[in-house]
Amino acid sequence: MEQILRNFFLFLSKNRFFTKLARRYGLRFGAGRFVAGETIPNAVETIQKLNNQGMSVTIDHLGEFIDTEEEAKEAADECIEAVKAIAEHQLDSQLSLKLTSMGLDISYELALDNMKKIMKTAEENNVFITIDMEDFERCHTTLELFKELKNEYRNIGTVIQSYLYRAVEDVEDLNQYSPNLRLVKGAYKESPKVAFPDKKDVDENYKKIIKMHLLNGNYTAVATHDDAMIEYTLKLVEDHNIPLEQFEFQMLYGIRVERQKELVQEGYKMRVYVPYGTDWYGYFMRRLAERPANVAFVLKGVTGK
Repeated sequence: MEQILRNFFLFLSKNRFFTKLARRYGLRFGAGRFVAGETIPNAVETIQKLNNQGMSVTIDHLGEFIDTEEEAKEAADECIEAVKAIAEHQLDSQLSLKLTSMGLDISYELALDNMKKIMKTAEENNVFITIDMEDFERCHTTLELFKELKNEYRNIGTVIQSYLYRAVEDVEDLNQYSPNLRLVKGAYKESPKVAFPDKKDVDENYKKIIKMHLLNGNYTAVATHDDAMIEYTLKLVEDHNIPLEQFEFQMLYGIRVERQKELVQEGYKMRVYVPYGTDWYGYFMRRLAERPANVAFVLKGVTGK
């Protein structure tokens, strides 16, 4: 049943009609639990609250189904304004973004040009940028664009997904760049030709890339809500005397909030992924797909019970 629900929500996440409908009607139906409002001021307020609780943040202006160069430019401009807001309010926050929102599906050159504009502002304001990973179809191009930017800018990282067979090879290949990587399990529906279909294999590959990247001496963001993976990381860190300054944990805004606070209290760096914007629908559906139990929170938000 859980797999059926997962596939259902992943299917809905790619529906353009519902995406446009969601933009029109705003953050209703429980999405406010996972999305920090629709504007930069909304996001700033949320970041300040999290910072006051000892948590770092990475902010993400949500954007999907970019069809024109103008829309891509608007998305890039929004990211630039977010970077400036982080600097202006002296927030402990980074910025995450998707290359499709920068126009990657229109052309590589458009996405690269928009990214360079963002990176220039980010470098001037000492704000770190993470390129989110999307589905397998865009994985290779995303990594190629990341490498090109990493040759020019220091304050940029990207994401590796352990459910892809290629994950270990990608971690090995990127090691030459001494990259800051966010390691995740993966949240898209992929063919068994390119991704592990069984959770246990995804978990084992996740452990493998966490160990590889940490022992390579690179900064590692372990992005998971899975206690088993958190404990694995902490044991690995202890066994190999890895300094606290070399890694952090990351979780999504609105999910496992108490565990986030516990990790901070235990002395570990905790970064919360905080999305905002009107284009929240696809992100919201993927959160429901990852953990169908979240549907209960949605129903509670809609009914008020």
